[in-house]
Amino acid sequence: MDYRGIITIEPGKRGGKPCIRGLRITVYEVLEYLASGMTEAEILADFPDLTREDILACLAFAADRERRLASIPPA
Repeated sequence: MDYRGIITIEPGKRGGKPCIRGLRITVYEVLEYLASGMTEAEILADFPDLTREDILACLAFAADRERRLASIPPA
């Protein structure tokens, strides 16, 4: 999934953390909700501005970030 149209980073918003479509909901928050056991349906019910695609974009962003970190040679 191409998350680049969904995940935004604005220096003055939420301390420059990656957010969803310019909203004040961060990728970290969505990932934390999923990790705590919330279902996709529960997240969407609690945050009506979010879509399923937003949640998938958060997962794709995290996977891409992890892939890039894993490819950095150790110092």
